[in-house]
Amino acid sequence: MSMILFACVVRVRDGLPLSASTDFHLNQDFLECRKRLKALSLILAQYPDRGTATGRGFSIHFHSSGDITCMGICTSSCPTVMAFCFLEELQWKFSASYDSTSISLATRPYAFLEFDNIIQKVKYHFNYTSCSQMKNRLEKIQEELKFHPPVLLKLEDTELMNGLINGHTEVHMGSAPTYRMQPVTPLGILSLVLNIMCGALNLIRGVHLAEYSFQEDHEGPGNVIAFLLSFLACIFQCYLYLFHGSSRKMKAFVLFFSICLCNIYLYGLRNIWQILFHIGVASLSSYQILTRQLMEKQLDIGV
Repeated sequence: MSMILFACVVRVRDGLPLSASTDFHLNQDFLECRKRLKALSLILAQYPDRGTATGRGFSIHFHSSGDITCMGICTSSCPTVMAFCFLEELQWKFSASYDSTSISLATRPYAFLEFDNIIQKVKYHFNYTSCSQMKNRLEKIQEELKFHPPVLLKLEDTELMNGLINGHTEVHMGSAPTYRMQPVTPLGILSLVLNIMCGALNLIRGVHLAEYSFQEDHEGPGNVIAFLLSFLACIFQCYLYLFHGSSRKMKAFVLFFSICLCNIYLYGLRNIWQILFHIGVASLSSYQILTRQLMEKQLDIGV
């Protein structure tokens, strides 16, 4: 039997629903729970980053981070640690798929409805995978909950609804963490330096070749374009490494293959060792892009 019944992603500042699972349950208590979830989503900015509301045989769990909150409805038999592990997984996948700019600019409900496919896959995985197979992840979340327990609410408590209607819900101290990229490593710095150097070489060769090749060599324009495309690809590789964005993996592969194709095309103007050097630098940069992941920014707590 499924323990995780429904999940959605909302924007923290105004509760705008960005995506949701398309499950349908006609149980009256579940429908009432959905109404409570919607009401709670409108005032998430006033609560800490993790919270749980229980009652009517169901539980609402929410986990906020940065601009978004992942919320879920689970049966009362669903372990809290599993629910928050599920929500954290959704959080990471959504953050990896959409950048903060597109989230901030969203104006209509369910602007990222296609994310429902990922919600369904993650929900299925957690509903039908044994806890023993997720032991390490569950232990990590369990440790976090021990030191940072979620705020507890009651679905039957009408204070939430009254506060929403009257506009004076109590504010709970706490703020959501924000995601940032993992620190730049020495190997990452090396890849940036080499990439900038390769980009500069491509630009210099391309500009120099353009000065006379268009008039004297019918193959010149193609070579100039290949040099300039390689230059642009090197610059974008540096950008991808330093800044997080959507579809990073696909962009990294496209840039890598572009550099490879351009250098192969330039065979003759470059010897085999020069080509291998440029492709090697592109490979190192692509590896650094793919291995540098998001991390959760820890809050500074002052006494």
